[in-house]
Amino acid sequence: MEWIDIAGAVCALRHARRPVVTASIDRVDFHAPARVGHLMILDAQINFTGRTSMEIEVLVTAEDPQTGDQFLTTEAFLTFVAIDQNGTPIEVPPLLVTTDEEKQKFEEGKQRKLERARIRKAKKASAKVKA
Repeated sequence: MEWIDIAGAVCALRHARRPVVTASIDRVDFHAPARVGHLMILDAQINFTGRTSMEIEVLVTAEDPQTGDQFLTTEAFLTFVAIDQNGTPIEVPPLLVTTDEEKQKFEEGKQRKLERARIRKAKKASAKVKA
């Protein structure tokens, strides 16, 4: 998980050209176990940008160094927020999507952002009822 967070942060930092903080980890799916001695390859890509946030998808692949066989072990979606020198969220550049795949990933990321906002709103409403 630490490696996933670091890979995601590097991707977000490269896009924003500003310091970033992890805002959330939406989902982590474990597909297959890596074994001791396997090489781990982390690939991070930005799928969606909001005003100050970025959704990053990280794919983790394991490679058996003796055979060269590679297989997906983990997939994760993380949200990072760019911040200024005071730790205040700051706008990020828009994501330029050109291919059909990029457009689809952008729309899927947008839907996940809306779902996160819906869940946060429901949790706040629930907390007010309990108080």
